[in-house]
Amino acid sequence: MPIIKQSEYSFPSIIHRNRHISTIYAALIKKFDAPDYTREKLELNDGDFINVDFVLKNSKKAVILCHGLEGDSRRTYNNSCASYFLEQGFSVFAWNNRTCGGEMNRLPRLYHHGAVDDLNEVVQFALQKGFEELYLIGYSMGGVQLLNYLGWTKIDERIKAAVSISVPTHIATSAEVLKQGFNRVYLKNFTIDIKKKLKYKAVQFPDFINSDQIDKITSFDEVDQYFTAPLHGFASREDYYHQVSPEFSLKNITTPVLIINSLDDPFLGERCYPRAIAQDSEYVYLETPKYGGHCAFPLRNSTYSYAEKRAFEFFTSYQSTETFKA
Repeated sequence: MPIIKQSEYSFPSIIHRNRHISTIYAALIKKFDAPDYTREKLELNDGDFINVDFVLKNSKKAVILCHGLEGDSRRTYNNSCASYFLEQGFSVFAWNNRTCGGEMNRLPRLYHHGAVDDLNEVVQFALQKGFEELYLIGYSMGGVQLLNYLGWTKIDERIKAAVSISVPTHIATSAEVLKQGFNRVYLKNFTIDIKKKLKYKAVQFPDFINSDQIDKITSFDEVDQYFTAPLHGFASREDYYHQVSPEFSLKNITTPVLIINSLDDPFLGERCYPRAIAQDSEYVYLETPKYGGHCAFPLRNSTYSYAEKRAFEFFTSYQSTETFKA
């Protein structure tokens, strides 16, 4: 019954008990420099590429960071997490989904919540460097990719554990919540950013993407219905949401994974707290702090967040003594 009944993240400052202040602070106000990464262009099996940033600090253990929707490897939450794990003696890999990280990819394909093939190529890229233990951390959409990867793929035994943070385990529910009240501000920003990328793609591939249709987009529903779904082989927006929702893949997971979803997360609906699944699973742990916002979890008197500290604590349970000391 791996449900964490009492989260240790209980008392953030009063101002951060407001879900929107916490979320916006973490996304726009908090600053945290990226590590001194090496960047490598990883050539993919389908002829495209993605950029992977990494720091090789430990030859035995590493963590892979997966960013959220319209994010990249150097988002503040990624930088904070990378710095924390480097301090703990891990090597760190932070990858960029297609179209993300400042360089447009070659093919018409963009990225989506079910892009586990790209995550798998990053995992193989890291494993080829000889690590004995590998750990995964995903934020929001990156957390969805992580959970689907664990549920859909035969997992290498060197992947010991994972943590998924602020993750919409049921995409349709999350999409509806984002249409309500102040949440529409977040959705509008996502829509604006993705429309810019679609316009770029329409110039690259006018036969695949209708630029006139992009100008008519007024909601994120239309982004998924007319672009995300058909470009990636889904029958419709509803089909896309269903197929990529981790709610339907969690039961297949046999790698220990901790889901940290705050109860005040403005991006998550009720079905994004898979209590029944966690209660019946040997591998899926669920922690639901009262506060935390979306990809935030700020701590008093610390530049780090609760999320990366909790991830490290979870991982130590699955590290061998040798790699822990390395």
